[in-house]
Amino acid sequence: MPTAPGSTETGNFRVIDTSVHGHVAVLTLNRPERRNALGTEGMRALNAALIAADRAPEIHIVVLTGAQPAFCAGSDLKELGGKSIPDMCAHEAETAVVARSIGLLGKPVIAAVEGYALGGGFILAVSCDVVVTAANVRWHLPEVANGWTPPWGLGALIARVGPVKARRLTWGAEPIDGTEAYRLGVADEVAAPGEALATAQRIAEAMAKLPPEAVRSTKNFYEPFAALDGERLDNAASRLFAQDCESAAAKATLSRFTVKA
Repeated sequence: MPTAPGSTETGNFRVIDTSVHGHVAVLTLNRPERRNALGTEGMRALNAALIAADRAPEIHIVVLTGAQPAFCAGSDLKELGGKSIPDMCAHEAETAVVARSIGLLGKPVIAAVEGYALGGGFILAVSCDVVVTAANVRWHLPEVANGWTPPWGLGALIARVGPVKARRLTWGAEPIDGTEAYRLGVADEVAAPGEALATAQRIAEAMAKLPPEAVRSTKNFYEPFAALDGERLDNAASRLFAQDCESAAAKATLSRFTVKA
């Protein structure tokens, strides 16, 4: 694990920036030109960076954030354009594995959210152990408006807010801001605009002073409750997603991105 700012590269693009501050690693989604959307190579790079941080003995806590202007805009629709529905499902299933793996790491992962967290970006954030949001962040799940249910990660949302609130959020009739996300339990801490990362680092530094073995044991104990049978639920959501993609509303949305039905 680097002890100075580094990166994970894919092709000619640096997609994950890594910096280490004492016992805290900060991983930054670094695709600002795509609003840090979740592309295949980016998620593979994130997975590699998370594994590297988890294996590094000098790292006790991980902070996950996004390069300005946003935490993450969700799935990379430009990349998905031209894929068949089965290929879309396979892409989303691979992303789901990375998000679920956060709960299986031995070290806590803290999300620092600024700008907006949309779709898969929303779910990636709530898959982390602790979520810090700026008060003015735009949180939204737009999938139902597009004609389908989110294909993964809803178990993590249910674990945070319960099924009734999760259902309301998944319908996504209106976005919420960071203050409301904190009130609902989507986020654990709310910070002033521009201060989410600093707040997350402060929390991380305090946690990094705790005995790492006990921190790991505590995370391992709570993992089954936080995960809520995530793999099974993701498989069920993926089947519903594929089914929904055959509807008129979904086909109208998909046609705008030239996705093959």
